[in-house]
Amino acid sequence: MKIDIQFSPAANDWPALRDAVLRAEADGYNTTWVFDHFDGAMIQGDRPMLECFTLLGALATATTTIGLGPLVANVANRHPAVLAAAASSVQRISEGRLVLGLGAGASPSSKWSAEHSARGIPLHADIADRHAAVVEQIRVVRALPEAIPIIIGVNSVRLATLAGQLADGINVRLSHDRAAELIVAAREAAGGRPFDVSGWTFDEVDDMREHAEDLGLDRLVLTRLGAIT
Repeated sequence: MKIDIQFSPAANDWPALRDAVLRAEADGYNTTWVFDHFDGAMIQGDRPMLECFTLLGALATATTTIGLGPLVANVANRHPAVLAAAASSVQRISEGRLVLGLGAGASPSSKWSAEHSARGIPLHADIADRHAAVVEQIRVVRALPEAIPIIIGVNSVRLATLAGQLADGINVRLSHDRAAELIVAAREAAGGRPFDVSGWTFDEVDDMREHAEDLGLDRLVLTRLGAIT
């Protein structure tokens, strides 16, 4: 099982993030992931966020071997062509190290919509429309000349099934009470083709490794929300 790491730009500025990712690369972590938010307060931070694809491009120039990706890029935050261009740029700068995590985003009635409301960014009220936006984003990315692996952050069977049909993997929250069901749905929809299943957790790797192995994960993502020490 691969072990990945995610640090927070809501609690750390660029020099600390760069140095932490360089240490993670030297320590053998497989991939480092970045958040896609506007307000650091959305993830318990105290500063404006670094834009995720800008940060990924900077990390691509600072590193040489570690994988890079957003976990996850909200399809509501950018026009599909803009997101695809950003992903293509990072893939070219990193010489093929990008894994593109995509997410359907939240409903306008969710607490997670506050940063969108403050910026006048519309959100789909119907979950079917949010899922359709993910499908459209996958279509646009697949049309790029660069091959970019795509994983989908899922919390419903319907989206897990769509991911199994159209994407290259899924990411689930390990503490989700239906995590096993989501994984089964995605793998069944993927059939026998290669399909990457990952789960994220706030806990230390030793605390969650057994649970991750029980779920048959391909990778475990360790998320750090606090300041890097």
